[in-house]
Amino acid sequence: MIHCGTQIIETERLLLRRFTVNDADAVYGNWASDPDVTKFLTWPVHSSVDVSRAVLETWVSSYAQKNYYQWAIVLKEHGSDPIGSIAAVHMNDDIDMIHIGYCLGKNWWHQGIMSEALKAVMNYFFDAVGANRIESRHDPRNPYSGMVMKKCGMKYEGTLRSSDRNNQGICDACWYALLRSER
Repeated sequence: MIHCGTQIIETERLLLRRFTVNDADAVYGNWASDPDVTKFLTWPVHSSVDVSRAVLETWVSSYAQKNYYQWAIVLKEHGSDPIGSIAAVHMNDDIDMIHIGYCLGKNWWHQGIMSEALKAVMNYFFDAVGANRIESRHDPRNPYSGMVMKKCGMKYEGTLRSSDRNNQGICDACWYALLRSER
């Protein structure tokens, strides 16, 4: 893969951009403090805006690395505040694979926003970075996440029992992927 870092991606409704530390209030208020959003995620709900700010400081400093991909999801009609995030949470350069994770504020669920963001990021990884395999997973108790993956063309590969952990404890993981040759 040819890593080129987190670049701006624009879709019809969305601007996917790098986070700044100034996004802390929006990150905290729009999703990171909401236990409904973090229910099936691997990181705990943020207890204060200071936690969100500390996370953002880490992300912002990581943008210097060409193989770091973390986007703020901004709804153009909503202004400049992020409403969610999407990132490469794991990569394997030996097989040109990128694993994507994402979350979105509850106020924007069921509007096709995450599918639009995921599709754009997948295209970026296939076209700009040269990925061969893009994968993701979800807890089966969170079927809407799987629907996002399916809508973006990912194929269901199976469920690994008691193979993951999230804020609900040990859980199953439903795996999806799309290969460049399947586009």
